[in-house]
Amino acid sequence: MNVSCLADLEALAIDKLDHNTKTFYQAGSMDMITRDQNRTSYDKIIIRPRFLNNVKKIDTSINVFGDTFKSPIFYAATGMQRMAHNDGEIGAARSACKHDAIYCLSSVSNHSIEEVAEGVQDLTITGENKSVKWLQLYVLEDLKISLDLIKRAEEAGYRGVVITVDTPYVGRRLESIRNTFRTPDHLQLGNFQKYKPGKHFIDSAKKGAKKKQNGNYTIHPIDASMTWEDVKFIKSQTKLPVLLKGILTYEDAELAVDHGFDGIIVSNHGGRQLDTVPATIDALPEVSAAVNKRIPVFVDGGILRGTDVFKALALGADAIFVGRPVLW
Repeated sequence: MNVSCLADLEALAIDKLDHNTKTFYQAGSMDMITRDQNRTSYDKIIIRPRFLNNVKKIDTSINVFGDTFKSPIFYAATGMQRMAHNDGEIGAARSACKHDAIYCLSSVSNHSIEEVAEGVQDLTITGENKSVKWLQLYVLEDLKISLDLIKRAEEAGYRGVVITVDTPYVGRRLESIRNTFRTPDHLQLGNFQKYKPGKHFIDSAKKGAKKKQNGNYTIHPIDASMTWEDVKFIKSQTKLPVLLKGILTYEDAELAVDHGFDGIIVSNHGGRQLDTVPATIDALPEVSAAVNKRIPVFVDGGILRGTDVFKALALGADAIFVGRPVLW
């Protein structure tokens, strides 16, 4: 089968992946209404074409926090990428580097912050490629570990921090529960190997501490008490740009600007958190209106075609992130 689009790529990937892995990657929360609407909402948006403009030469470049990229298409944070391919996050980061795109590393990656940084160094030696990496961060109950992750990212040359705000608790993903999702025994969460196992972070059940379990995928507490003042404090601890990921409303977008954050990613976690929240493309216009170009606004979720990218940019996004397609 010749791959002509991302839907073809997904079909091939689903055919190759084991049931455990594809269920984990495809799952949305509860009835998966939001997951599916992320896609179908794009299909409902009609493009009003204006012709007789010179488009022989076009410029799709974008500047983000001082770095210029050839196109506004970036790589979103997705967890445990070695379940899809042994190269995992290193392979994805190398791809982003070769395609002149931002790569956002998940906190719950199989390869660590440092391993990913080292894994792309050879591509940047000549100066022809640049590797711009951001760290996606869950704020844990033990704040010292979250702050240490930021410090490690700074030391490894990362250029931004993305705080996920839509996960005070992990979403109820019925397909993963029905199939008793298990992380492969040979994989680990690379960013947390230096910390003492137990109550502080997300890790594999084989560590043996007291944990809430879903199969052997174990959830240590993310800080469910996190407030605007808490994330503002975290921002004060780094000189890197700090973005908030998971903003879906006008009100929260205004608060993000008021609290001094450097950017927003309109996201519903790929429909994996709270079901029946808006599709991201439906939430984008009000977030964009609230921000009013004061800080960059990005969007992810359901983006499969160039026309989807165009629609997102037309509705106020500065650039877009793709998640699952990178896994496929």
